[in-house]
Formats: sequence, C-alpha cells, structure tokens
Amino acid sequence: MRILLNGRRGRVGSALAPGLEAAGHVLVDALVDAEAVVDFTRPEAVAANVRAAVAAGVPSVVGTTGWDPAEFRSAPVTVFYAPNFATGAVLMMRFAAEAAAYFERAEIVELHHAAKVDAPSGTAKLTAERMGGEVAIHSVRLPGLNAHQEVILGGAGQTLTIRHDALSREAYTPGVLLALEKLPTLPPGLTIGLDALL
Repeated sequence: MRILLNGRRGRVGSALAPGLEAAGHVLVDALVDAEAVVDFTRPEAVAANVRAAVAAGVPSVVGTTGWDPAEFRSAPVTVFYAPNFATGAVLMMRFAAEAAAYFERAEIVELHHAAKVDAPSGTAKLTAERMGGEVAIHSVRLPGLNAHQEVILGGAGQTLTIRHDALSREAYTPGVLLALEKLPTLPPGLTIGLDALL
C-alpha cells in the first residue's frame, strides 16, 4: 500500500517508517500519491491533515492524541483513530474495564516522556471511559520515560494493579500494520480504538 506518513521525522514516525517498509508498504511524499494516510503528528496539526485526506478520498489511520476526532464521525471515507497502537495497552484497557466491576475504586497513573504535549494521555482517558468514567487520572511527565500506564483497583483488603510499559516506540508498529490491513473492511466515518480490530 502507498502510505503518506505524516510525522515521519517525529518520535513515533521515525520508529514506525522502517516497520511499514519492512512489511511491504511504500512511503510516499504527497497525498495525491497515497492510498492511505498514517498520522503521528501533533494535536494542533492532525485535524487539518485528516480533513485534507478526507477531501482527497484517502482513508486515515491516526495515532496522534490530544485532539477531538468527533468531526469525522460521518466522514465519507474511513478515519481510524486509536490513542494507543500497542496491543499490550489495548489488553490492559480491556482487563481494567472488566476488573472495575469487582472493585470499589480505581485510579490511573500514566507516565510519559517529558515532551508529550497532552496530559492526561489519550490512553488514560479512554481507559477511564471504558471503566465507567469516574476514575482519577494522575499524569507524570519526566525525562527517561517512554509510555507507561498502570491501573490500580482497590477493594476491602486487596488491590489489583494492571500495568503496561511501552519500552520503545517500535511497540506501536504491529498495531498500525493491523489497522492498515483492516482499513478496507472498515465503514466510512470514524472508528475508535484498536480493540475494535482484535
């Protein structure tokens, strides 16, 4: 597939590009040449990028967080958005949502590199939403971190901690490849969350 990778020189894009090419995809430099757009840019840029792709009739796979994709719910082409493309993070969210029914309270602690612009992270917000919405989120931004999240659930005499650590940005490549594979089968408009594809 011919892919325009927005954010190719960024933190995630530079790690993602070799994996896309190794899987047989061809990276192109212009929207007019693309069969799909993959966007890992910044919150202030992503909506305009997706609007341009929609106007050109090109489906998008978006991993940029810190923006509201709601305007694309009725887009005439597919817009797939996931706040996290690591399969372990998706499973963490699934397990946390299931466990929430059995514990009195829960809190989320998410830790990311110092340059991450949004806090709380999109993953933390989606986790809280799937757990019922009434979950406190604590955000940490420090040098030396990449992407980490733990959900701590508490009840009488016990706690349960569910944790995911993305130790490098290559962790997102399998999820992006899965999204690209499933893109032709998704309906027009917005689809949210990698779990929709698992």
